[in-house]
Amino acid sequence: MQEDKDKNKLTQNEILGNVLFPSWEINKKVAELGKKITDDYKGKDLLLVSVLRGGVIFLSDLARKIDLPLSLDFMSISTYDVAGEDTGVVRITKDLEQSIEGREIIIVEDIIDTGLTISYLMRNLKSRFPGSIAICTLLDRDIRRIAEIEVKYSGFKIGEKYIVGYGLDYKQRFRNLDSIYELNIDTVKKDIESLKANS
Repeated sequence: MQEDKDKNKLTQNEILGNVLFPSWEINKKVAELGKKITDDYKGKDLLLVSVLRGGVIFLSDLARKIDLPLSLDFMSISTYDVAGEDTGVVRITKDLEQSIEGREIIIVEDIIDTGLTISYLMRNLKSRFPGSIAICTLLDRDIRRIAEIEVKYSGFKIGEKYIVGYGLDYKQRFRNLDSIYELNIDTVKKDIESLKANS
């Protein structure tokens, strides 16, 4: 009971606007993606790779919906921005701990927009001679796409909305929300104006 009360306090935070994707809809979509991956990778040596930190919650739920033996590994990166714009220049701060040579790789992301960062990761990982490499993302903001990438598994299309929850953060918080919310524009107006000014 106390846990429910604490969760209610979290979802009543003033920065949260409308629920964009409720938890039941996310769970349904994750199950669908898990089934597709199960069907496509039967009998293969599958490794799911997540980029810390945003994709971890999606990865953990997705992995449990894939009915196959598989492995998990993680990378951490920092990107170099110029005037708030994603340049696609990436520095790997934590590399994979396993060899991927000859293995079937799926990069699991929470959200993809310009595609510049994941395009770099694809090139980097392909240089390590995997058997194959594919992309799975929960949220696809393809209206902002710059890099030419193929997203093999995509959950939801999303436009120019400022969102939080289910791994997505606002100032490194609220990743633990079960649902995905729009940010309350009035409450975070200064931050959004700052982002726009630098874009």
